[in-house]
Amino acid sequence: MALLNIGASNSDDAFYRYKMPKMITKIEGRGNGIKTNVVNMVDVAKALARPAAYTTKYFGNELGAQSKFDEKTGVSLVNGAHDTAKLAGLLENFIKKYVQCYGCGNPETEILITKSQMVQLKCAACGFVSDVDMRDKLTTFILKNPPEPKKGSKDKKAMRRAEKERLKEGEAADEEQKKLKKDVKKKGSSTSKDGHAKASSNKKKASGSDEEHSPPAVSQVDEKEEADDDEDDVQWLTDTSLEAARQRIQEQLSSVTADMVMLATNEPGNKPKESNGASHSPKTASPEDHPKVENGKSNREKLVEELKAKLKKGVTTNQLQSMLGSFSGSAQDIMIALFEALFEGVEKGFAKEVANKKGYLAAAVAAQDEGSQMLLLRAIEALCLKPSLAALKEVAIVLKALYDADVLEEEYIVQWYQEGLAGGNKDSQIWKNVRPFINWLQSAESESEEE
Repeated sequence: MALLNIGASNSDDAFYRYKMPKMITKIEGRGNGIKTNVVNMVDVAKALARPAAYTTKYFGNELGAQSKFDEKTGVSLVNGAHDTAKLAGLLENFIKKYVQCYGCGNPETEILITKSQMVQLKCAACGFVSDVDMRDKLTTFILKNPPEPKKGSKDKKAMRRAEKERLKEGEAADEEQKKLKKDVKKKGSSTSKDGHAKASSNKKKASGSDEEHSPPAVSQVDEKEEADDDEDDVQWLTDTSLEAARQRIQEQLSSVTADMVMLATNEPGNKPKESNGASHSPKTASPEDHPKVENGKSNREKLVEELKAKLKKGVTTNQLQSMLGSFSGSAQDIMIALFEALFEGVEKGFAKEVANKKGYLAAAVAAQDEGSQMLLLRAIEALCLKPSLAALKEVAIVLKALYDADVLEEEYIVQWYQEGLAGGNKDSQIWKNVRPFINWLQSAESESEEE
């Protein structure tokens, strides 16, 4: 069977990999019952990744004739006698409108139908989304007969969850192996010590002397291995919640006030108190023990100004990651400062602005440690709690955009929402606005589990 390149602009390219079979037509019947049968319409439509009913209907619309495609037999009929060249020209127009990407011209596209009943083409090569002209007659037929979704598109989220579970199981297995190694080392060391003790006691009994025998020294290699295992098991975690931050600030303030009291007792004329003969030397309060405020500006405000200045000059995602790592301060403050620098003051199109700058947010999440998604969610919450109506109204759309872009994952969004309901701001409007998106997440999860 002769194969042709898809798209007339690629007809001269001998190495073009997207091909389709040459159309074969056959005229059947006579008089008023004459019809044109496109014999290999199923094969042509399969090469274009479009339903054969779409191409048949397009021929009928363009020729002003009745057309019919039988799903059971695969027969494509168009009323009237039409030559192959004419139908091939119409097929080329169909490819330009409904197959090729409007951005790169690649035919590897997928038909999407939006909530507002618009037909779009999403390119798998460049990611460009093309808007189809809704004045064309075929769009009405596509809306009434939408294409079947690709197999596996519904299973993406389920596959991600399964991958996470496998990673967790692997980490648990590694922990068990480390524990087993530790137990074996401890048992070996204890048995060796018992053996040395028994041998020394036997020597004492045989010789009758009172000399003490010191136990053999443990090799430095074993000590290093045990130290490395202990360091691997230690997990350094920093609680970044608001309550923990307030507690740390309170501890710092209490230590500063205590130091001030100690300094007052050591002034000239005051003798330091002694207890049990031990004198307590005063500790000088360092400026790092309390939040820095210079010229009426906090550290976060200074971070926001610095980030705004650098983002205005133009920063790549890699430069942003290294920049965030060089800032001093808590990870939560840095994330809130970045979010405010990017979106503070945006009145209209807040969700669209977040979608346009999602690359910066993805880089910020990758630059931080574990729990970085929770830091980003709390930064969104902090901006929505400010008197910014645009951010508060579109918070669910923002979460959906970041979820679709794989910047935020389902489990962290649900965890953040549950913590918010249990926290001090549970009556805030933000949780009411987020609730529909949480319901959608949970219903999508239940549907994937049923499938």
